[in-house]
Amino acid sequence: MELGDRMLRALLSGLGRKGGTRGWAFSSWQSYMPLAGLLSATEVVSHWTAVFEKRGIPEAQASSEYIVAHVLGAKTFQSLRPVLRTQPLSPWQLQHVQKLSSCRLQRMPVQYILGEWDFQGLSLKMAPPVFIPRPETEELVEWVLKEVTQSSCPMGAQGGPLILEVGCGSGAISLSLLSQLPQSRVIAVDKGEAAICLTQENAQRLRLLDRIQIVPLDVTLEGSWSHLLPWGPMDLVISNPPYIFHQDMEQLAPEIHSYEDPVALDGGEEGMDIITHILALAPWLLKDSGSIFLEVDPRHPELVGSWLQSRPDLSLDLVAVRKDFCGRPRFLHIRRSGPQCGCLMEA
Repeated sequence: MELGDRMLRALLSGLGRKGGTRGWAFSSWQSYMPLAGLLSATEVVSHWTAVFEKRGIPEAQASSEYIVAHVLGAKTFQSLRPVLRTQPLSPWQLQHVQKLSSCRLQRMPVQYILGEWDFQGLSLKMAPPVFIPRPETEELVEWVLKEVTQSSCPMGAQGGPLILEVGCGSGAISLSLLSQLPQSRVIAVDKGEAAICLTQENAQRLRLLDRIQIVPLDVTLEGSWSHLLPWGPMDLVISNPPYIFHQDMEQLAPEIHSYEDPVALDGGEEGMDIITHILALAPWLLKDSGSIFLEVDPRHPELVGSWLQSRPDLSLDLVAVRKDFCGRPRFLHIRRSGPQCGCLMEA
């Protein structure tokens, strides 16, 4: 381990060098390039884990493992064959690790660094500033799938549900539902051009373009939803909307605050701005007994329940609140009752 100790000391000693993180990372690593053929993947992970910890980078070991695994062509470090963990890295591989690790030192999220991320078993392209799907949202998808498969109500003219997703981002929710509900169709909307393009690209990569309509749409604009009427009433509306309370935005980690689109995060004073737009307009688009599934802040179930009680004209009932894997009330199931609204349809 003498070589590893020297390498580690060299890496850590460069932290104070003039020229910032990028200059330090490149110069300190480059100076040891003659030793490149002697460093294994496990040793490189150890080195960068120590560097990340020294610089206060969250999830230091996981970050270094993902980066090294990516350079070696694997999803995770644990999935690497044992021989690849102990085999020396080439100079090119070490340079690539250095380049990606320098981005992590700038607090860029690992998902953006790798350019892809798995969600519900699908490999999705990731690119800033499009919102990165979180593990909690996979729980939302699983809940929707369970409700759909257990439903006895007829859905859609083609035997599967017609689903509207508001704020599609990378397309994670829509594409997961399409891949697991073979007869379903989805209309995915987002106001961000980058999100629309990324959803389009991911749908094409997964060969799901034939069952999804991707529409640039700002749900806060009056009359915008009339563009969705030609597709007919929806069985489901699903959304992971911007729900962070505005005053909480400043407390977000640099990975979020500096790289992800704040429009996809900031829900206004009480985090309810987009949520109330969805609820107010959904009755015009939902079928009778159609459902809305939302991911929200743990403070929102009570706020949403009170808001719905103040709007009996919407004929919407909060029928279920589900907790996430941390035990926080995170997901809402809202169902429409009564005949479908007709004014907007006639318009």
